[in-house]
Amino acid sequence: MWRALASNMLTILIVSFLAVIALVAWGQREFTSSGPLEEPTFFEVPRGASLTRIASNLEEQGIISSAAIFRLGAQYSELDEDLKFGNYEIPANVSMEEVLGLLSEGAASSYRFVATYVIRVADAEMRLRERIPGQDQVIEVATWSAEEAEPAAYADLVAAGTPMAYRVSVAEGVTSWQITDALSKAGFLSGEIGPLPPEGSLAPDTYDVTRGADRAGLLARMRESQERIVAEAWAARQPDLPVSTPEEALVLASIIEKETSVPEERGVVSSVFVNRLREGMRLQTDPTVIYGITRGVGTLGRGIRRSELRAETPWNTYVILGLPPTPIANPGRDAIFAAVNPEATDYIFFVADGTGGHAFAETLAEHNQNVARWREIEAEQNSN
Repeated sequence: MWRALASNMLTILIVSFLAVIALVAWGQREFTSSGPLEEPTFFEVPRGASLTRIASNLEEQGIISSAAIFRLGAQYSELDEDLKFGNYEIPANVSMEEVLGLLSEGAASSYRFVATYVIRVADAEMRLRERIPGQDQVIEVATWSAEEAEPAAYADLVAAGTPMAYRVSVAEGVTSWQITDALSKAGFLSGEIGPLPPEGSLAPDTYDVTRGADRAGLLARMRESQERIVAEAWAARQPDLPVSTPEEALVLASIIEKETSVPEERGVVSSVFVNRLREGMRLQTDPTVIYGITRGVGTLGRGIRRSELRAETPWNTYVILGLPPTPIANPGRDAIFAAVNPEATDYIFFVADGTGGHAFAETLAEHNQNVARWREIEAEQNSN
């Protein structure tokens, strides 16, 4: 009897052992084989989420077939503590092993919806874009100004807690008042702004933020960025410039920024002003006159009057010699580097050429000819 019992126990153990082996083999196949996801999708790993929660969410969204196998695979691979929060684009038919690799590598977050708040000289607007998973295609969902109510398409996503990337994009040449005024109207930000940052101290750029981010904190990031750019440019400046401090270079950069929107012209425009400073000539640039009128608050919205060209303000470079006392806007990186690295030219005049750029001249006679051509272009444009 004992011999039969032992034989039966041995049989049971062997069968159990084979069953375990078969189960492990099946689990391994499930872990490494193609998954059930039919179309690419986006998946969020919340900050502080446990492995159990992440695995359950993956199964609920149809990305993996078994939360239990995913947990075991993560633990066996010793990656269970390495899953990083963020938003991920998940390809179709991805295996659990590949999903684990994506979530543990912690690549840059990829969002389906991106809301970008664009701050320009004249206005500010929010742009909501949707990226189709698995494609390079981007769809414009909605665009609205800072003065308008939020559209339902955006409000519904926010109410549903849909993961969304937020960005604040500041254009070159915007004044500090224009930036702070726009940020005060951005409903996705929070907190007080505080004192108006000094003109020129905010770096135009695109900044990634989170919903509810502090406005003052964002402005601090802009100031820190501008300080780094100015320091870097000043260290790489040409010798014998007619600007003696980084602060003066920033003033010159702001004038260059407001005078041309053509990237290739910045170095040439810089050379005109540098040549004028070296010759002791007045800069005679309209944007400084406008800043003396508006002090950077809003836009002038009209042409400059003759009386304003003669008005004695600290910024009127038709009246004062040298640079004005402060920047007249927030210049971008390229304008700052152009201010301390002007092109080598003998130009001391320039005027609009009708193409968006400028015609440059070394002599007054040549400049007068360029001005005459510009007047003809203006007259033709006004007659159409």
